[in-house]
Amino acid sequence: MSDIFKALADPTRRKVLELLRQRPMTAGELASHFPVSRPTMSAHFAVLREADLIDAFKIGTTITYQLKLSVLEDALLGFARLFGAGTDEQATTDAAVTNQIRKGTSE
Repeated sequence: MSDIFKALADPTRRKVLELLRQRPMTAGELASHFPVSRPTMSAHFAVLREADLIDAFKIGTTITYQLKLSVLEDALLGFARLFGAGTDEQATTDAAVTNQIRKGTSE
Protein backbone atom coordinates (compact mmCIF):
# COMPACT_ATOMS: atom_id res chain seq x y z
CA MET A 1 0.00 0.00 0.00
CA SER A 2 2.94 2.37 0.56
CA ASP A 3 3.73 2.30 -3.19
CA ILE A 4 0.17 3.39 -3.90
CA PHE A 5 0.34 6.27 -1.42
CA LYS A 6 3.72 7.31 -2.85
CA ALA A 7 2.14 7.35 -6.32
CA LEU A 8 -0.89 9.32 -5.14
CA ALA A 9 1.21 11.85 -3.22
CA ASP A 10 2.21 13.72 -6.36
CA PRO A 11 -0.34 16.04 -8.04
CA THR A 12 0.98 15.23 -11.53
CA ARG A 13 0.41 11.52 -10.99
CA ARG A 14 -3.06 12.15 -9.59
CA LYS A 15 -3.88 14.18 -12.71
CA VAL A 16 -2.56 11.32 -14.91
CA LEU A 17 -4.95 8.94 -13.13
CA GLU A 18 -7.78 11.42 -13.58
CA LEU A 19 -7.06 11.66 -17.32
CA LEU A 20 -6.89 7.88 -17.63
CA ARG A 21 -10.33 7.57 -16.04
CA GLN A 22 -11.68 9.01 -19.30
CA ARG A 23 -9.94 6.48 -21.59
CA PRO A 24 -6.58 4.85 -22.31
CA MET A 25 -4.07 7.39 -23.62
CA THR A 26 -0.66 7.32 -25.20
CA ALA A 27 2.36 8.67 -23.35
CA GLY A 28 2.43 11.62 -25.74
CA GLU A 29 -1.23 12.45 -25.17
CA LEU A 30 -0.72 12.39 -21.41
CA ALA A 31 2.50 14.39 -21.57
CA SER A 32 0.77 17.13 -23.58
CA HIS A 33 -1.26 18.02 -20.47
CA PHE A 34 1.83 18.88 -18.39
CA PRO A 35 4.59 21.50 -18.64
CA VAL A 36 7.38 19.01 -17.89
CA SER A 37 9.88 17.06 -19.96
CA ARG A 38 9.15 13.65 -21.41
CA PRO A 39 11.79 12.00 -19.16
CA THR A 40 10.02 13.51 -16.14
CA MET A 41 6.69 12.13 -17.37
CA SER A 42 8.33 8.76 -17.95
CA ALA A 43 9.45 8.75 -14.32
CA HIS A 44 5.88 9.51 -13.21
CA PHE A 45 4.58 6.66 -15.37
CA ALA A 46 7.16 4.32 -13.80
CA VAL A 47 5.98 5.19 -10.28
CA LEU A 48 2.36 4.56 -11.28
CA ARG A 49 3.30 1.22 -12.87
CA GLU A 50 5.31 0.19 -9.78
CA ALA A 51 2.22 0.91 -7.67
CA ASP A 52 0.23 -1.26 -10.13
CA LEU A 53 -2.20 1.61 -10.76
CA ILE A 54 -1.73 1.63 -14.52
CA ASP A 55 -1.03 -0.85 -17.30
CA ALA A 56 1.18 -0.05 -20.27
CA PHE A 57 1.13 -1.71 -23.65
CA LYS A 58 3.31 -0.97 -26.62
CA ILE A 59 2.34 -0.98 -30.28
CA GLY A 60 5.34 -0.19 -32.42
CA THR A 61 7.02 2.75 -30.71
CA THR A 62 3.83 4.02 -29.06
CA ILE A 63 3.14 3.26 -25.40
CA THR A 64 -0.48 3.43 -24.31
CA TYR A 65 -1.47 3.57 -20.65
CA GLN A 66 -4.73 2.55 -19.02
CA LEU A 67 -6.00 2.85 -15.48
CA LYS A 68 -6.28 -0.24 -13.31
CA LEU A 69 -9.31 1.01 -11.41
CA SER A 70 -9.78 -2.22 -9.43
CA VAL A 71 -6.33 -1.82 -7.85
CA LEU A 72 -7.09 1.75 -6.86
CA GLU A 73 -10.48 0.73 -5.48
CA ASP A 74 -8.96 -2.09 -3.42
CA ALA A 75 -6.29 0.20 -1.99
CA LEU A 76 -8.75 2.90 -1.03
CA LEU A 77 -11.16 0.38 0.47
CA GLY A 78 -8.32 -1.15 2.46
CA PHE A 79 -7.38 2.27 3.75
CA ALA A 80 -11.01 3.02 4.64
CA ARG A 81 -11.20 -0.25 6.58
CA LEU A 82 -8.38 0.96 8.82
CA PHE A 83 -10.82 3.51 10.20
CA GLY A 84 -14.06 1.52 10.07
CA ALA A 85 -13.12 -2.16 10.29
CA GLY A 86 -15.24 -4.45 12.40
CA THR A 87 -18.54 -2.64 11.95
CA ASP A 88 -21.68 -4.38 10.74
CA GLU A 89 -22.04 -1.69 8.11
CA GLN A 90 -18.70 -2.50 6.42
CA ALA A 91 -20.18 -4.12 3.29
CA THR A 92 -22.49 -1.14 2.78
CA THR A 93 -19.60 1.26 3.34
CA ASP A 94 -17.40 -0.65 0.87
CA ALA A 95 -20.11 -0.48 -1.79
CA ALA A 96 -20.65 3.24 -1.19
CA VAL A 97 -16.92 4.01 -1.40
CA THR A 98 -16.60 1.95 -4.59
CA ASN A 99 -19.52 3.84 -6.15
CA GLN A 100 -17.97 7.19 -5.16
CA ILE A 101 -14.64 6.20 -6.71
CA ARG A 102 -16.31 5.17 -9.95
CA LYS A 103 -18.33 8.39 -10.10
CA GLY A 104 -15.33 10.51 -9.17
CA THR A 105 -17.06 12.07 -6.18
CA SER A 106 -16.21 12.32 -2.54
CA GLU A 107 -18.36 13.06 0.45
